[in-house]
Amino acid sequence: MDRIASKEYYSIGEVCELTDLKPHVLRYWETQFAALKPIKNKGGNRVYRQKEIKLVHLIRHLLHTERYTIEGARQKLDQLRKEGKLVRAARIAWNTETVRDLRRETDDLIELLEL
Repeated sequence: MDRIASKEYYSIGEVCELTDLKPHVLRYWETQFAALKPIKNKGGNRVYRQKEIKLVHLIRHLLHTERYTIEGARQKLDQLRKEGKLVRAARIAWNTETVRDLRRETDDLIELLEL
């Protein structure tokens, strides 16, 4: 969680910024993946913990990078959970997505410098 400021709870807006997803996508994923259940604060707003943000990254990785369907990603998460590999897979997805994001930002910066 190197890119995430160390705090206990994150708003949906902060999670969207960290994961490059729209709020409606996160809300939809909550209906599709039982493990993704952020709690709500007193104001009724979703608040995510670091473990949920890592899970979002894993889901994003499965859907966008590995090209799983929603059902396939759900089955893969269940399989990883049963094998006790969910936390490790989430960490690997986090690292993979971080490297991908850094590469994209570096490419953008190089392109800007070449102008």
